[in-house]
Amino acid sequence: MPRPRVPLLSRERIREAALTIVDRDGLSDLSMRKLAAELGVQAPSLYGHYPTKDDLLDDIASGIMARVDASAFERLGWRDGLTSWARSYRAALVAHPNFVPYLASGPGKRDENLRAADAVHGGLVGAGWPPRDATMIGAATRYLVMGATLGSFSRGFADDVQVYRDRYPHLEQAHLLRAKADEIDSESFELALSAFTDGLQLRYELLGERAQRGQ
Repeated sequence: MPRPRVPLLSRERIREAALTIVDRDGLSDLSMRKLAAELGVQAPSLYGHYPTKDDLLDDIASGIMARVDASAFERLGWRDGLTSWARSYRAALVAHPNFVPYLASGPGKRDENLRAADAVHGGLVGAGWPPRDATMIGAATRYLVMGATLGSFSRGFADDVQVYRDRYPHLEQAHLLRAKADEIDSESFELALSAFTDGLQLRYELLGERAQRGQ
């Protein structure tokens, strides 16, 4: 009698299955036992590829962050370069919102994060931003992106008009938000990003004026 066929494992296949679980069930529901069941194997067979769950999560994080493009500063200038990076960053994270809490931890320990931070910092300083300001701009952009991907504002509302009618008169249209969640979340991010870079532009021009006056 032929032996049952065991699915071939690879690090890529394990990562994809783990991310499927996280996307579907949430980060806290991922375990090596549940992952093994998803793959149709026994849990010990995973450990030859990933000795610990944290090793697996770090590899997934690296793969997500590798999709973030921070290369546009030299080509587009600091403002459009920053905007391009922020949009690319959000696109990579919004595809896997349940994984964002893990990505929010330890950004200075992963090569992909450090490469992006180096490109952003270098692009800003090269455009004339003081190093301290460049550090804060990079951090502030990250806060903006993380906040925009941790959860959907629009999907947090019920689609039942009775929830808001009478008690919350200024939210009379709130029940419509869920139906347009992607559009509203995306445009809200663009609004915040535009307001942020508008403010930075004013600060940048002020720095230039001060430099001309020798202050």
